[in-house]
Formats: sequence, C-alpha cells, structure tokens
Amino acid sequence: MDVKDSTTATATAAPPQYRRPPRLTDDSDDVKPGNPPPITAQKPEPLSEPKHEKEQQHQSAIAVPSKDPDALDSGGGISFVSGSKTARFKYGYASFKGKRASMEDYFETTISEVDGQTVAFFGVFDGHGGSRTAEYLKNNLFKNLSGHPGFMKDTKTAIVEAFRRTDADYLSGENPQQRDAGSTASTAVMLGDRILVANVGDSRVVASRAGSAIPLSIDHKPDRSDERERIEQAGGFIIWAGTWRVGGVLAVSRAFGDKLLKPYVVAEPEIQEELIEGVEFIIIASDGLWNVLSNKDAVGIVQEISDAEAACRKLVQESYARGSSDNITCIVVRFEDH
Repeated sequence: MDVKDSTTATATAAPPQYRRPPRLTDDSDDVKPGNPPPITAQKPEPLSEPKHEKEQQHQSAIAVPSKDPDALDSGGGISFVSGSKTARFKYGYASFKGKRASMEDYFETTISEVDGQTVAFFGVFDGHGGSRTAEYLKNNLFKNLSGHPGFMKDTKTAIVEAFRRTDADYLSGENPQQRDAGSTASTAVMLGDRILVANVGDSRVVASRAGSAIPLSIDHKPDRSDERERIEQAGGFIIWAGTWRVGGVLAVSRAFGDKLLKPYVVAEPEIQEELIEGVEFIIIASDGLWNVLSNKDAVGIVQEISDAEAACRKLVQESYARGSSDNITCIVVRFEDH
C-alpha cells in the first residue's frame, strides 16, 4: 500500500455510523486509476518454490511457513459448511514479499466451531507504516468476532461491533511514537448458506458466478464521492499527491489504526451478503494483486486451475510478472456442492 508519513494530529471523535455500501453488480471500474502501466521491459526473476511441507489429516492441509522471507509461501485445506444444503469447499493461499523491502501483508484462514456450528473465517490484511497493525488483526479480529455474544443471531451487527472493538483495542495499546501505522482488512465469513464479506480499505473480494466476475467489496479510496463527503463532513480533506490522499498522507479512506488521521480514516466495514449456492469461488487479495489485475483477469486465471493453492500461486506469479511493486497476498475459496 502506498502511504507517506503522517504529519498532522487531529481531535478524536466517534466514528460515523455504518452505511450500506453501493450495490455491486458488475466488473466495471475494478482497476485502480492512476497506477503506472504494467512493467514489461525487464523480465522478472522466477519466483522461488515455497520451502515448506504439507501434511494432510482428516481432509485438512497444514502448511509449514517458509523461513525464507523472500520465498513465496502457500498452502491450503478442505472443509465443510452446513446450512439447508451442505457445501464442501477447498481453500488455498499464497503470500509473497515481491519488490518491497519488507513484508507488511498478513492473512488468516480459520475453520472453527461457534455454538455447535462450523464457521470459516478468511481475511487478508495489508499493513502500511509497518506490519504491526496487520499482524494484530490476524491475531485478534476473528477472535473478537467469533466471541461476540450476538455472532450467530445478528452476524452483521456483530461484525461491525467487532471491527470497532478491534480498532479501539489496537489504538489504546499502540506505541505513541508509532501512531501512523495502519492496515486494511478484507474478510469473508462462511456461515450456513451465506458468505458475509466485510471490507475496510482497498484490498478486495471478488466472486465468480457462471464464469462472471462479481465484486463483493468496493475499494475505500479518498476520491470515492461518498467517502470524500464523509471525510469533509468530519472536518478532514483530501488532496492530490501522486494519488488522492486523506490529509495529503494516506491513499485509502478507511483502515484500522492510523491514529493521527482519526476520525477521518475509520475502521467501519461495508458488508455484502451473498448466498453460497451458485458461487464457484471467491478471491480475497491485497492491492498488490488488484493494482495490476482486473476482477475479470483474476477470475479467468482461477477458472483454469481446479486446485485452490495452485490458483493462488498463479495469481501471485502473474501479478509479479505484470509489474506489481507491492506485497502480494491472496486467498481462493472454491465451493463444491454435495
């Protein structure tokens, strides 16, 4: 994620209330404006194979993370969700530092039982100003959500409140000298017959239905008309500094952390609900992928590869080959009805 050092402090205030996101129905405007064209003049070095082993026990695969920070790390597994119709799904992930000096992406794939029902949690967290916010989200966001007393009865409200709590807890414990750190979060919860996507920032979730790319989140960018209005009503501003930035600093309008930019940059999620039935697969990825691949391109790549982990590796390799200059992390969840 592209970000400059924060330079101004602002008075804190309660974040604005959650508003329903615009309806997402097509694959339009899914490549970010203002990005440089893909780099083709120099052939990138091939990505190294991941240095890990996999063990499979009772229909689940466990990946041992690579000790080489420059290697492509990948893995995956198989699980079930039960609603009116039981659905089996395979999931894979891949994460690569790429051309950045350090790795600021984190991700989480968790299958757990909540009130006797199997629930799957998937998330990609893209840090800026360091990796500590993204790491905090990996360790705490889904724990706070699954532990919310209203999670099963009113999942959407539980998501909003868990996101708020996680952001508040992180900020209260943050080092005062590290107040410019933050992270986006793109998450998907599989519960019964539903997929609930909650997004903060410019990572993204895309589904495939009948071969078509269906966006399940919309990027939180400062020049989005409703985001600009929200920021200005809170007393903030956005300016052009290579790209549109909140306060001339941050290139996303919603994120966890970023204490110096509260209350303009908030961790209020926009939530999209989708029925699992009819969804072939979903892709959750950081902007290191979406900066160079359109929704349609990404779906087209995954359609040709039945193995979810292999599909993730291909997405990362293709993003790198097309000139992505950021960390690249993605998760693919492929559904199989039974």
